[in-house]
Amino acid sequence: MENSSVKDLMIPISEYATVVLGTPLADAVTALEKAQEAYTASKYQHRAILVLDNNDNVVGKIGQLRVLEAIEPEYDVKDKIKELNHYNFSEEYQAQLRNKYRSEVPILKTEQLKVIATKKVEEFMQKPSSGEFVAESCTLDTAIHKLVAGRHQSLLVTRKEKIIGILRMTDVFAAVFHEIRVFDV
Repeated sequence: MENSSVKDLMIPISEYATVVLGTPLADAVTALEKAQEAYTASKYQHRAILVLDNNDNVVGKIGQLRVLEAIEPEYDVKDKIKELNHYNFSEEYQAQLRNKYRSEVPILKTEQLKVIATKKVEEFMQKPSSGEFVAESCTLDTAIHKLVAGRHQSLLVTRKEKIIGILRMTDVFAAVFHEIRVFDV
């Protein structure tokens, strides 16, 4: 494992759920579901959708949390509750406010879901930050440091300037766990 590189554990983009800009969210979720079906019980399922531009370059990703955030109703107080973090209001108080407003505006209303399903992926995707990239030739040590330091669920793997795959924390953890459990202490 000491000499393992990112390339050894990454998933090529061709095996990942991808959609192009302009794709409705419902179609993106379907693409994720199809990609998950391709994985057996011995592999971890995908938890994100990569968004590509018209030249097949990765321009963003949508994780499961982003999809769930998309179905939350927009209410004026939502941003105000986020601001409470800056003023050190307790998490319990913030949760009470969120629950109050959520009870007034149900999340899983059919009309709401229908509208969300037709929205384009670019409205929900997260653009990669500079810390989310790792070269395919990097060691797993480097990748682990980037995952931990940036608190990322995955890293985009590059060859020169092109994104060629994704390195998921679950795969890195499984590889490390496999090495650790060899030691019977």
